[in-house]
Amino acid sequence: MPGPFIVVATNKIRQGKLEAERQRVPEWIDFIRSNEPRLLAFHEYLSEDGSEVEFLQVHPDTDSFENHMRVVESSGRSYTETLEGTTNIRIYGTPSTAILDMLSQAAGSGVPTTILPEHLGGFTR
Repeated sequence: MPGPFIVVATNKIRQGKLEAERQRVPEWIDFIRSNEPRLLAFHEYLSEDGSEVEFLQVHPDTDSFENHMRVVESSGRSYTETLEGTTNIRIYGTPSTAILDMLSQAAGSGVPTTILPEHLGGFTR
């Protein structure tokens, strides 16, 4: 049985925008929670030095992640005032071509992406 589809994306915080990012997050999390009922987990973590954040998403399947990308795109919300851009992506599970295209379009070309396609075991509560 396949495991959940997990995406971790690292983003650099714009110089002097850490507090603005802290203020942006609660409303953004509420928006995601309200508009993506299938999403199992969505978290944002800040690095020790305050220079970057990581978004951790746990989806039940790739369809849920594709929906996430559509919701974000259609939201009209932008994080470009506080985040400079994506610097790294890690994918746990097998992404569709559509997902890889969506991520490339959102993050830009050349962002290092690591894919770990085979789920050997584990559980999600």
